[in-house]
Amino acid sequence: MAGSGTGAPVGVLALQGDFREHIRVLASLGADAVPVRRAEDVRAISGLVIPGGESSVMDKLSRAFGVAEPLQEAIADGMPVYGTCAGLIMLSDRIVDGIAGQQSLGGLDIAVRRNAFGPQTESFEVDLDVPKLGEVPMHAVFIRAPVVDEVGEKASAMSTLDDGRVVAVEQGNLLGTSFHPEITNDYRFHEYFLERVRRVGYSS
Repeated sequence: MAGSGTGAPVGVLALQGDFREHIRVLASLGADAVPVRRAEDVRAISGLVIPGGESSVMDKLSRAFGVAEPLQEAIADGMPVYGTCAGLIMLSDRIVDGIAGQQSLGGLDIAVRRNAFGPQTESFEVDLDVPKLGEVPMHAVFIRAPVVDEVGEKASAMSTLDDGRVVAVEQGNLLGTSFHPEITNDYRFHEYFLERVRRVGYSS
């Protein structure tokens, strides 16, 4: 990968949501970022970002387009994946309040609650401490965001709100945030993800 040393391109699930913004951010960091819409796309990438959007729609489309199963296999095989907002829901093992029939890709040993902060009109911004990403607080934007209700033994919290609610987690090669770093100018989570991609050197 030109400029990033990750080998194969880094994918962004491009079925629904703000995937274009993530592609732009990854490209600005030197990654060869490509959209992922089909099973064959999954076999050509070294890591994946799952964007924000509507998790139930993303779930249905991922199954309809035949990418859900190969993504689950890649996650189980160790491919680095970063999920933001709806992407965090897609990576969670348990959805507390999913709609009837809603599934997730799984991988993160967490339970999440959808739209935990209310409708889009109640979106908010806050500065978060993320020790693993340095001493400077991260300005985070929450839009119809989920929250992590439960962090299992395999996962660990990276950041919490002042009231203790968990909004960023990691587990092995998986990373998830409730908020949208792609719409701010602070791309440290994307950099942290790309560093993981380089270190792992995943290939299908």
